[in-house]
Amino acid sequence: MCLHSNHTQTMIKDAWKQKGYIDEPIPEGLDLKKAIRRLCEEKHAIILAHYYTEGDIQDVADYVGDSLGLAQQAAKTDARIIMMCGVHFMGETNAILCPDKKVLVPDLTATCSLAESCPADEFARFVKAHPGHRVISYVNTSAAVKALTDVVVTSGNARRIVDSFDKDAKLIFGPDRNLGSYLNALTGRQMVLWPGACHVHERFSVEKLVALKQQHPEAKVLVHPECKGAVVKLADVVGSTAALLDFACRDEGNTFLVVTESGILHEMQKRCPGKTFIPVPPDDSTCGCNECNYMRLCTLPKVYLSLLHEWPVVSVDPEVARAALRPIERMLELSKK
Repeated sequence: MCLHSNHTQTMIKDAWKQKGYIDEPIPEGLDLKKAIRRLCEEKHAIILAHYYTEGDIQDVADYVGDSLGLAQQAAKTDARIIMMCGVHFMGETNAILCPDKKVLVPDLTATCSLAESCPADEFARFVKAHPGHRVISYVNTSAAVKALTDVVVTSGNARRIVDSFDKDAKLIFGPDRNLGSYLNALTGRQMVLWPGACHVHERFSVEKLVALKQQHPEAKVLVHPECKGAVVKLADVVGSTAALLDFACRDEGNTFLVVTESGILHEMQKRCPGKTFIPVPPDDSTCGCNECNYMRLCTLPKVYLSLLHEWPVVSVDPEVARAALRPIERMLELSKK
């Protein structure tokens, strides 16, 4: 009986590894949010969640933010375990910043289309083909790409960090061509751009945005800079998720057209219950939402099981982590107010 039980457990764990997440029944009637918070207390764990995760995940988190805020929180926490509710590169960033902590993600298969668009070996050849260039990499990249980088940026600090380089500096920016083009236009630079893009922000429709503007002429348009240039030109405000949220809270307007992943609407509506937020749909959909399917792989049952078993753990090759730490720390230093 005991041998059979051990064999069965081994098979179950092997199945988990193949899937990249824990798949087992949740006890009937369990209040997942209370159970998750109880595990956090017992295990001295902190939950960090990105604005693009589903509302239930954001509600159970200790901190909800954009990529910059998440990195800053990870860097200063004293928790033993960091549960990163987002996508894999975010877990990698936390693991690099906090080598003494156990970093968990609910689902190892929650990747990022932008990070996937920039394989490290291809990016290394790209950098080599442009000698004399400094390298700026968007945070939406693998640890291996960050290791090839002089400084990392997020959408919230990219302008400041690009401006920190001499005006005549030769720069490579990767992997988001839309954000890179936007920064070139803002700064007057001619950074060499890697041709990657986010599958969510790339899909926003100019036509559908124009139609919504006609239906809601009083609305202000909030656009993330990962969107295509034609969409950005229609914006009243361009900024990171945190910047768009902050503007919506401060602005006297009551109606906003939101051109970024629809998960941000949860926090917008929580903070501004008297205002109206309308998600702009993608060009290939009739619904009003443009969701990241990778972010939606993070669910309450997976968070609970991941905390319970303390797996999946995000690991980064030590040599890669050492190389990637410098540009991440440089980003955090340049982002201080």
